[in-house]
Amino acid sequence: MQAHKTSARKQRKKKQQGVALITTLLLLMLMTGLSLAMVLSVRSDMLINGYYRNFRGSFYAADSGLNVARQAMRDQVVAAIPTSFSITSQPIPPGTDTNVRTYLLNTYGAGFKSFTGTGSAASSWPGTFKLTNASFTLASCSVVGGTKTATCAAPAGPVTGYSYLYNYSLTVQGQAQGTQAATMSDRGSVIVNATLIPTNSKTSFAAWGMFIDKSPECDGSTLVPGTITGPVFTNGAWNFGTTGSYIFTDTVGSVSPTAGYQFSSKCDEIAGTSDTVKNQGTIAPDFESGLSLNQPSVPLPSNDFNQKRAVLDGMGSDTSPVSKTDLHNALKDANGIPYPSSGASSGVFLPIQTVDGQLSIVGGGIYVEGNASSVVLSAPAGTSQQVYTITQGIPATTTTIITDPNASFGQGGQGGGSTLPGTTTVITQVAGLPPTTVSFPGVPQQIDPATHAQTPATMLYVDGNINSLSGPGQGVPAIQNGSPVTVTAAQNVTITGDILYSTEPVTTSQNQIPGQPADTLIPGGDTGQALGIYTASGDIQLNNLQINKNLEIDASLATISQGGTGGLTNIGAQINTLTIVGGRIQNSIKNINTKTRNVFFDRRYAKGGFAPPWFPSTTLTLGGVASASATTTVQRVQWVNQTSYF
Repeated sequence: MQAHKTSARKQRKKKQQGVALITTLLLLMLMTGLSLAMVLSVRSDMLINGYYRNFRGSFYAADSGLNVARQAMRDQVVAAIPTSFSITSQPIPPGTDTNVRTYLLNTYGAGFKSFTGTGSAASSWPGTFKLTNASFTLASCSVVGGTKTATCAAPAGPVTGYSYLYNYSLTVQGQAQGTQAATMSDRGSVIVNATLIPTNSKTSFAAWGMFIDKSPECDGSTLVPGTITGPVFTNGAWNFGTTGSYIFTDTVGSVSPTAGYQFSSKCDEIAGTSDTVKNQGTIAPDFESGLSLNQPSVPLPSNDFNQKRAVLDGMGSDTSPVSKTDLHNALKDANGIPYPSSGASSGVFLPIQTVDGQLSIVGGGIYVEGNASSVVLSAPAGTSQQVYTITQGIPATTTTIITDPNASFGQGGQGGGSTLPGTTTVITQVAGLPPTTVSFPGVPQQIDPATHAQTPATMLYVDGNINSLSGPGQGVPAIQNGSPVTVTAAQNVTITGDILYSTEPVTTSQNQIPGQPADTLIPGGDTGQALGIYTASGDIQLNNLQINKNLEIDASLATISQGGTGGLTNIGAQINTLTIVGGRIQNSIKNINTKTRNVFFDRRYAKGGFAPPWFPSTTLTLGGVASASATTTVQRVQWVNQTSYF
């Protein structure tokens, strides 16, 4: 009996074998199903989120594309205003609306364009855009002032300005990183108010692409052939030769009633645009905007008192000599010690006065007594700082001045608040000694003498020679976006390396903007940056120390004064390619010893209202020829997302 019971228990245990395995398999299948469901759910969410993200990216790309096209539209209308025109003509030529539409479609409609590296859009969401439709039509034009019957097409009487109304519509397609696309449209009006500048007016010399005071006719020298952009003028005469062709994109003028055409055996003085000598060829410059001979001479600045005075008061309107007493009353060094009333042989001084109980920057710039061994301009990336590093003497004393109009005094452990905008920091280091640092409220300001409105701007005045002026390195920006700067020396300025804008204002090659020539305003390229380099009594000397022997200077260069002899000249090794983005204004033509010379006029200066701060100027009487300063306003009446998300 006992054996039977034992056998039964064994049979029951045998029947139960494998149940645990089946249970485990069932649980495993359940967990696998749950995992698959979770993976599918998460993947679906990721796909949906990615799809949504790409659609949002496309939306932002399309909207940013609208902004780019709209700004380009405004820039092109203003760029259509010639440097000078007859008082019986309107400033914006008929047909400009058609040209602007064609430009927009050719530039932004040919294919998708990336925002990467495009001016202020460089930090945009990754994406591309394409302009699919554009219209731009002149709706109305009216004159300001004039007679009752005056119109834009037939101005009469004392017309003081013009008001244009253009209607526009834009459609842009944007794409992000995926295939999703968004379409945005925008329509509205562009209002352009062009105020005429009186024919007898103050004009900065920066408004010329090239100005030469002394240029004797048929003296054996000839103008270097090539394409010359920007307005061109001489108080003497132009001399053209047979070594190459000439193309002038803007107006060309001279005081002389004739121009010199220099052949191998003779020089003809001709009151015309071309000349032919048998068996010696023809000289026929291409004057795309005309040649005006027998013009009134342009008065020259008498000295650099305005620039020196600007450091002290920010206005530079007082043309009287600056005395040691003036310097003593207005300037202090970084330690707060006034400029010596008996004078100084060296040192760096700032216009420091007490404001709200604090020593503060209240004038227009930086004053350097004596020669500067070197001046290095730099623009740290990702900041609004403009940096000036000035080295003097033996042992060397290096003064680094950092102006930041967007910084608030009191940040970074400095003193209390201030009513003045911006902060100026001065770091002084004598060779072998630790540096000292001090900060002041305020930054140098250009002050309008009439309204006392203030704009951050800096005059760096060296009361001697600048033996080396450069940026921080070849290809490295020297002038910060939004920084207007003029560097003036009482004697010579020697440029030893690249001096570049952080953002270029004009193109430096053909088709850089598709279908446009070199020297075209770049949409978004005008940040208010400006550099002028000026000497009334010396030369701007080139002594290029860069390894590849190329040199680029983004500045308007001026060596000009009454009775002066200054010019742009090379005192070092031959330069391979010299590129100037701005202009050159000289008393005399001198040897620049360069294989290739490229000069691209900064067309922002052509309108008469914008120039480097306190740049030398003149009063013109142009006999019935006017220019205009334009402002544009956009009124958007519709903004539509036309994207279909299904």
